[in-house]
Amino acid sequence: MTAASKVAVLKGGRSLERNVSLRSGAHAQEALARLGHEVVAIDVDAQLVSRLREAKPDAALIALHGPDGEDGTMQALLEAIAIPYTGSGPAACMCATDKVLAKHLMRNAGIPTPAFHSLRETSIKELGAAGAVPDVEAALGFPLVVKPASQGSALGVKFARNDQELPGALVGAFSYDRKVLIERYVKGADLAVSVLDGPTGPLPLPVVEAVPREEDFYDYESRYEIGMTTFVCPAELPDDTTARAQELALDVYRLLGCRGVARVDLMLDEQSGELWVLETNVIPGMTETSLLPQAADAAGISFDELISRLLDSAFTR
Repeated sequence: MTAASKVAVLKGGRSLERNVSLRSGAHAQEALARLGHEVVAIDVDAQLVSRLREAKPDAALIALHGPDGEDGTMQALLEAIAIPYTGSGPAACMCATDKVLAKHLMRNAGIPTPAFHSLRETSIKELGAAGAVPDVEAALGFPLVVKPASQGSALGVKFARNDQELPGALVGAFSYDRKVLIERYVKGADLAVSVLDGPTGPLPLPVVEAVPREEDFYDYESRYEIGMTTFVCPAELPDDTTARAQELALDVYRLLGCRGVARVDLMLDEQSGELWVLETNVIPGMTETSLLPQAADAAGISFDELISRLLDSAFTR
């Protein structure tokens, strides 16, 4: 455990995930205080660098979701001003946050991920890429999931059951990002495996299954409204499926160069029984309904110990 120190908790910010970030940050602050650290809470804005210089923290705990917090921007800035920070470095953050890039890396590495294509807004306007949409439909088949390339928490994720629904799904996703991912939909169990660094290296935590109570699609509201989703942890899976899910999570964690902690989201195909990796979150939520604290608890790791291990990652880079 890291000796008592002054820790700046970076949270809030300007992203669409601001409220989730504030809740994650507040929980982390409480744990840090219980662990004996001096906490400086910073709601990130244009005064961030001056506030950090004034506070002179020993480390920064990043609880900032979405752009700036997860795309490598904050990590690169903290390195520039020589403040140790929790979690993954700039390169891993860039790779994980760009879902399209991450899927290309996974496919090249032989990690199973659902078939996909991507479109940029500029290619539609300047290269006539809208004309390629029928080819994408033919290659992937319906139903399809359309996602902004760089949003988290299922923000902007749309579902298209047929070619009539796809244009609206694309417009909806493009309202969140200038690049979108079009992915073959996998029907089955929605799983997550968090990976936490420890004394002997990265450790995959118990698998969590998220079961939405009303919708058949795990969206933003399902993730963060208490009572809308039933979480099963450890997930009730055959032992070999659990082991395979954890193995894939570790493979992705290492492939992207993550450190500290990350959460890998997967789907278990209800027909074939195959596991498919969807994406990786380098700043997992720490709210009441977040999956990382649930998985840690199932592994016998208290929330305070989880935060302590995460803080350790700032000093072992």
